[in-house]
Amino acid sequence: MEPIAILEGNREPILRLLAAVIAGAGLGVDRELREKPAGLRTHALVALGSALITVLSVELVQVGPKLDAGAVSRTIQGVITGIGFLGAGVILRNQSGESVHGLTTAASIWVVASLGVACGLGQLPLAFSTLGIALLVLNLGGPLERALHRALVKLKHRQGGEGGLPG
Repeated sequence: MEPIAILEGNREPILRLLAAVIAGAGLGVDRELREKPAGLRTHALVALGSALITVLSVELVQVGPKLDAGAVSRTIQGVITGIGFLGAGVILRNQSGESVHGLTTAASIWVVASLGVACGLGQLPLAFSTLGIALLVLNLGGPLERALHRALVKLKHRQGGEGGLPG
C-alpha cells in the first residue's frame, strides 16, 4: 500500500494528533528550559496519548450521524483522572518534609492532557488559546508570586509582627 493511501480518510484524525503533540511540546519546552522532571517528550506524549484516546472514543461511539456524547465524556473523565497518577510522580517532598516541589509540573501535565483531549475533539482554536494562556501563567506566574510575597512580607514588617493579614 502506498504511504499516501494510508492517509486517505485519516487526515483529520492525524492532524488532530499532530496538533496535540505540538501543543504538548509547547508546554514541555517551558518545563524543559526550567529543568523540571517532566519536559518536552513527556508533555508531548501525554498530549498525544490523550488525543488518541479521545479520537478513538469518538470514532468508536459514532453510529451514523449520531454520537454517544456520554461515552465520549466517560472516556475524557478517565483520561483526566488517570493522568493524575503521572502528575503525582513528579511531586516530591524534601527530606525535612517542609516543602513540596513539582506541583506546577504536575499541573502542566494535567493541562497537557486536557489540551490533547481538546485536539482529539477537533477543538484546535480552543486548545491553542489554552496553550497560550498556560504559557502566560507559567512565565508570568512566578514573578507575580514573588512580587506578592515581597509585598506581604513588607506589610507584615510594617505591622510589626509575624501575624497574618489584617482583617
